[in-house]
Amino acid sequence: MRRAIRIAVISACILQGQSQKPHSSWNDYGGGADAAQYSSLNQVNRSNVAKLQIAWSYPIGDGNLYLFNPVVADGVMYVMGKESAIVALDAATGKEIWTHANSRGGITTRGLNYWESAAVNGKKDRRLLYANANYLIALDAATGQAIPSFGTNGRVDLREGLGRDPARIAVQSMTPGRVFENLIIVGSATNQEYDSAPGDIRAYDIRNGKLAWTFHTIPHEGEFGYDTWPNSPDPSWKTVGGANAWSEMSVDEKRGIVYVPTASPKYNFYGADRIGANLFGDSLLALDARTGKRIWHFQMVHHDIWDYDNASAPKLLTVRHNGQMVDVVAQAGKTGFLYVFNRVTGEPLWPIEERPVPKSDMPGEEAWPTQPFPTAPPPFARQKFTAKDLSPYIDDPAEAARFRDDIQGARNEGLFTPPGLRNTIEMPGNNGGSNFSGAAVDPEHGTMFIVSKDFPAMLKLSLTGPDTGDPRTMRYKSPFGFMVTSSGLSAIKPPWTTFTAYDLNTGTIKWQIPLGEVPELAAKGITDTGSHFPKVGPVVTAGGLIFTGTRDRDIRALDVDSGKELWKAEVEAGVEGIPAVYEVNGREYVVYCAAARSTTHTHATPGHPVSNTPVPGAYVAFALPPASK
Repeated sequence: MRRAIRIAVISACILQGQSQKPHSSWNDYGGGADAAQYSSLNQVNRSNVAKLQIAWSYPIGDGNLYLFNPVVADGVMYVMGKESAIVALDAATGKEIWTHANSRGGITTRGLNYWESAAVNGKKDRRLLYANANYLIALDAATGQAIPSFGTNGRVDLREGLGRDPARIAVQSMTPGRVFENLIIVGSATNQEYDSAPGDIRAYDIRNGKLAWTFHTIPHEGEFGYDTWPNSPDPSWKTVGGANAWSEMSVDEKRGIVYVPTASPKYNFYGADRIGANLFGDSLLALDARTGKRIWHFQMVHHDIWDYDNASAPKLLTVRHNGQMVDVVAQAGKTGFLYVFNRVTGEPLWPIEERPVPKSDMPGEEAWPTQPFPTAPPPFARQKFTAKDLSPYIDDPAEAARFRDDIQGARNEGLFTPPGLRNTIEMPGNNGGSNFSGAAVDPEHGTMFIVSKDFPAMLKLSLTGPDTGDPRTMRYKSPFGFMVTSSGLSAIKPPWTTFTAYDLNTGTIKWQIPLGEVPELAAKGITDTGSHFPKVGPVVTAGGLIFTGTRDRDIRALDVDSGKELWKAEVEAGVEGIPAVYEVNGREYVVYCAAARSTTHTHATPGHPVSNTPVPGAYVAFALPPASK
């Protein structure tokens, strides 16, 4: 009898383990706390992906632009709907269950977080967490109602506790945080100005909204890194902002480590008021997820004056290195570099060399004399732009000549050329390289996939305040300076968007392809250009597929081994953000948020303003026909 009971218990544990197989659900932004953007589902695979068809759609065509990654739990999908409302849908049919209205202020437009408690008397407390208008909000996942016991009347003011006047700062990030145990860990978007808020990383108790811990990315006196800032006459943490985590974080739930990629200190392109290496700007932080204590860090850019943020999630995977299996964390950068570390110790898998870089010619500015260069893997983006690299699709010869003259007359000494009072080339550009949601991994096979764009910028600083005679108090600014032609396309020759597959067991590139098309050029027979100005997130599946979409309104399934396109379908609007892959009642679905502008003109150029035409947005779910499952 005891043996029978023991067998029954073991069988129950096995079944429970199967139902909780890693990466088999999509119950958090990017698929889970580790941000793998990977699904272990394989019902849809290479052999049948061509049979995918639309299972349902849910319209959100209110004229707003969306790139929301749906979250699915217990057969319910949570999305952003019309006028920034949070909406619950039946994940099998797309039928609306409830809707929760939000302020039209800032909101986490890229996704939200889901949390559930342990069962008590067979019931679970299930909550949704997101930010709206600088407040962290908790909703009851079953009803969509705010939870009054969370913070004050269901919300926490994220502007408080930063040492700045809450009325004068904004910290609303468009990206959700990360759930670990009973904590929600959040970063912030501190804007781009001199007087922005500091980029503290904070954790709140999900049950009551109370602050659990804070990590100061601009260190306070006595904290590690304090000496990398000028702390006279005033400590930098009181005056300088940024070094924030506006994008995605990742959590190693087994070890209780949260990996936080940080952005540049502010102001982005001038740093005479913050001479020093500026820890923890542009760093990868490994923090104890329960306490916020620093375990290790690596700074990718010292004293950033280029806006080279770490913008995509750190990716967690396991690789074979020097004959040993090693758990690693890989961080893709705007620089076009991929940095790979032992997840526990922070030791680089391949040497990262500090190499001399150009000096600044700005009065009072002290560019850091060296920067870190990974020796492997090779870069995934182009890191230089000369007149030889001009696009052949600049139709006006006079315009092409102007670009050529501007490039030849600019300071152009590579990736870390400091901006100054004359034109300076920046490549891949402050909006180039890898950005949010743009990477995915197969965590068990050591492969990583990165979407990147080559988008050169021309920087030039100009004085915007009084000439005080002291570079520390003078205020210089530069436009982002995207080098865009009058046709709305980048001035560099294509591909403008590439998709790179890495084998991180060897530190090599497996394949690299252009991703997407520009509809205006494709109509003329000009293909393989890559999409223009993408913000797309790939998802890898155990079925040997990569699902992604682009602004050209096409969604695609690619072969993980080669990048070959195996399936394509057109939707009514451009696609941005991350699709979700999930299963309900034994049927696998892939759902896209198709609600982005598909035009080339994402930025106004002479004679080509950005279109204000409403976008016919919708969430579109695909699945195999029932008989093909």
